Amino acid sequence: MDRTAGIIVIGNEILSGKVVDTNSPFLTRELRSLGVTVRRILTVPDELDEIAVAVAEFQERYDLVFTSGGVGPTHDDVTMEGVARGLNRKVIRHPAIEGRIREYFKEKANEARLKMAEVPEGAELIVDGRLGFPTIKCENIYILPGIPEILEQKFQAIRDRFAASPYFLRVIYTKDGEGTIAEHLNTTLVAFPELLLGSYPKIGDPEYAVKLTLESKDEGYVEQAMAHLLALLSRDSVVRTE
Repeated sequence: MDRTAGIIVIGNEILSGKVVDTNSPFLTRELRSLGVTVRRILTVPDELDEIAVAVAEFQERYDLVFTSGGVGPTHDDVTMEGVARGLNRKVIRHPAIEGRIREYFKEKANEARLKMAEVPEGAELIVDGRLGFPTIKCENIYILPGIPEILEQKFQAIRDRFAASPYFLRVIYTKDGEGTIAEHLNTTLVAFPELLLGSYPKIGDPEYAVKLTLESKDEGYVEQAMAHLLALLSRDSVVRTE
């Protein structure tokens, strides 16, 4: 069975347009390359109830859940408490994280910085020697920071644990527009109902008009579907395949 994932992006800055979310596209690409299907991406504000409701729903619905943002030392960093509330847990100050913070900041380890030692009760710490701060996991939820560079480092350190059966992808670039090829796409899906077939038009590109993607976790299946579709398309319309 496919592994599914949901991504919860947390931050008023995303919803107000002050910051562009690059974390969910990164996570989606990485998870797809590992064979994990992202089923939903949700952006919520820095509000406890909104975070808690999203966490409770995603935790039940998807195999893996990733949150992004809201784990810093300031007033609007409320993700840990929101996750805890969504899972009906308390928030505790984890002694191992507190120790790391005190060791690193020494006399500058004020209450704001110590706030980053607060996690949902029972959370697991995923420690990697390459990173200065552990990744927090609570049930099937991985709590990641909002700063893209740090999120990417943390994900790369734990990505192998998410590996599933991979997707096999083939691509066709065609000069014909969607109106011309729609019937061929429908015919292909009748013959290969389990195929994941995408059609993406490109406006103003002199090379091609539509990019077609064919995906399956069965390599032979996608190759058969590829051959079937290519036989239907006009030979002159096919620019290239990948």
